[in-house]
Formats: sequence, structure tokens, C-alpha cells
Amino acid sequence: MQKTINATDAARSFSEILNSVKYKGDRYTIVRGGKPAAAIVPVEDIGPPCRLKELGLLLRSLPGLGRDNEVFAHDIEDLISLQPAMPKAAAWE
Repeated sequence: MQKTINATDAARSFSEILNSVKYKGDRYTIVRGGKPAAAIVPVEDIGPPCRLKELGLLLRSLPGLGRDNEVFAHDIEDLISLQPAMPKAAAWE
């Protein structure tokens, strides 16, 4: 179930929110100043982590943009070509 809660109430009932998310699968939107600021969702909803080196592959796997957006597609390809090469191995992997 999707629920909305303000930041003050979320801080006061954080433990209950975590239990609700973990055991019931509830999802919370935290509102601050009348605008959504964060979400608390079950960890299963997040999916596997992505790495920066996968960005090019992800962009190339997107569906074609069609004739009306050829300029946009060209701009994206230019940005991809300007990205620095990733190191072969990183100490944090």
C-alpha cells in the first residue's frame, strides 16, 4: 500500500514505518514542505545496482527515437563518445 507521511511524523515513527515496509510491503513517500522528498520502499523494489561502466550499454539498448528525434540521438551519441574511459580494474570492486 502506498502511504504519504510528513517528515516530522516519519522521524517520530521510523521503527513502525520500517516494520510496515518490511513485513507488509508498504511504500511511503516522505513529504517536506508540501513536496515529496524521499521514498521508503521494500528493498526488493530497488533492483540490482548499476555501475557507471554499464551506462553506454544501457543507452544503446533503448528503443530507437524515430526520425523526429535524430538530432537528440546524435547529441546523446556525442555525449557517450566524450565520456572518459573506465579503468580496467578499480580498487573498490
